[in-house]
Amino acid sequence: MIDDIIDDAAERMQKSVNSLGDAFKKIRTGRAHPSILDTVMVSYYGSDTPLNQLANVNAEEGRSLIISPWEKNIIGEIEKAIMKSDLGLNPSNNGDTIRVPMPALTEETRRDYTKQAKNEAENARIAVRNIRRDANTDFKDLEKEKDISEDEQRRAEDRVQKLTDQFIAAIEAAYQVKETDLLTF
Repeated sequence: MIDDIIDDAAERMQKSVNSLGDAFKKIRTGRAHPSILDTVMVSYYGSDTPLNQLANVNAEEGRSLIISPWEKNIIGEIEKAIMKSDLGLNPSNNGDTIRVPMPALTEETRRDYTKQAKNEAENARIAVRNIRRDANTDFKDLEKEKDISEDEQRRAEDRVQKLTDQFIAAIEAAYQVKETDLLTF
């Protein structure tokens, strides 16, 4: 029973860390990387489809992305989807491929992106702490119902706290990497 609650908490905390990684992918650095476009959805025969399922996305010279659609008739849709995304990118096409130049980041935009990354990391920390609170509440409920002893409750809460510390450290490490990446010219 205790192990099930702890396993569930660990799984949910891992999802929070994964979600943070996805949020960090949306925050672009000055370099071109295909993962920047991972969240772009293209209208393809009436359904939204991830861009990476419709085209090959490659970085070229570190400053631009080259998108080679598998079907030439969807170039316009891909261009529209990139412009609609809130990534601040302006694609241009030559009939066969789409080139997406990465604008250079100014000092101000770097600071703004760093603040955004910090907020995303804080949201992930809050999510992990909320999961810890939920698990501790479950342990208290079990103790009230006399399913576990008070000592077992304390030990379980200690295990969840160690798990929380571990995931908070992972979030902090991911934030440090992203911050370094953003502030590097």
